[in-house]
Parts: sequence; structure tokens; C-alpha cells
Amino acid sequence: MPYELGGRSRQKQRTRDALVAAARELVASGLTPTVEQAAAAAEISRPTAYRYFPNQRALLSAAHPETTATSLLPQDAPADVSERLATAIDAFTALILETEQQQRTMLRLSLEADPAERAALPLRQGRAIAWFEEALAPLREELSPESVHQLAIAIRSATGIEALSWLLDVAKLPHDEAVAVMKWSAQSLLSAAVAGSPPPVGSPVEGAGR
Repeated sequence: MPYELGGRSRQKQRTRDALVAAARELVASGLTPTVEQAAAAAEISRPTAYRYFPNQRALLSAAHPETTATSLLPQDAPADVSERLATAIDAFTALILETEQQQRTMLRLSLEADPAERAALPLRQGRAIAWFEEALAPLREELSPESVHQLAIAIRSATGIEALSWLLDVAKLPHDEAVAVMKWSAQSLLSAAVAGSPPPVGSPVEGAGR
């Protein structure tokens, strides 16, 4: 049983939250904090910190910016699929930009981890694919569920932290141009699918992440 699920649960939750908040601040400043560094920043003893997070990877996974949202669409989402996708992409890219350092840290961890660890990382849970499938829901009248799913994967591949990192670090685009390219890519993929050229449907893509 995780340590924080024992007695004094409220106090333990506050301690855990303090460690996570400290780790997030350190990551946002450009660091990849150890458990000891997060403990020092949160003014919590090292032995106590290790009861919550046995290693750096566990700490950074908990500190990764997560959202409890099950959708990127507002309640009054438009019916037009292009507008729905634009709304979802706007929210998704805003999340990435607001938490870029944390996203980059988790991306690095996902590349370094072994397969079992990669599967457990927040970046690898496929949340964005489900969000994009919801945005693309009107297409289900024209395309098969498999085609809509493959389109959501294609859009995710062109709009996540991986794409942003390449556009910034390799293509040397400024942030605003990089985001514009990602939004254009998403709409171009949608246009191709609507015009009769959806992504090929094959075996499910393994390891598609957030």
C-alpha cells in the first residue's frame, strides 16, 4: 500500500502535494530535480520525501502537468468538425506551451526509460488521442471508427511536445510560428481525410502517447 494511503491521510496528502509543487517549480526553472532537491525546496526531510517517492523518476512522473479534463471541448462545442478540431488544438497547444519545461522533461524520460517504465509515464497514456477523437466525432458519419482513430493519431503526431521540440530546436522557428505550423498540420490532415484520403488503417499503433 502506498505510504500516503496509511493513517493521517490529510497530512500525508499535504506533504505529497508540497513535494510535487516543489518539483514542478524546479522543472519549470529548467532543472531536473532529484528527490533530495525537491525535499529541500519543500522544506521536508529526505527520509520523509523518499517515503512518497522512492526515486527521481517517480517524483517527475507525479510532477508532470496533468489535467483532470476528459475533453478539450466546451459544453457548447460547435457542430462543424473543423471548428471542433481547431478548438481542441488551441487548448492542447496552450497546455503544451504553458508547461513546456515539464513536457520536455517527461519527453526525455520517456525516451530513456525501459518499455515497462515508458508505458507507465503520463506522456504515454493516449489522452490526447481520445480528446481528438471526440473533436472528430462528426466524421463518424463518413469514415469508419478505425479511420477516425488513425486520423486522431496522425493529428497527435503533428501537434504534441515532440513536434514542438523539433520545430523549435531543429527548424529554429519561433514559438508563434511553430504553433501555427502545428495548427495548420492538424487542419491539413483533416482536410485530406474529408477529401477522401484518410490515414491508412492497419494494426493499432503501439506506444502512442499524450
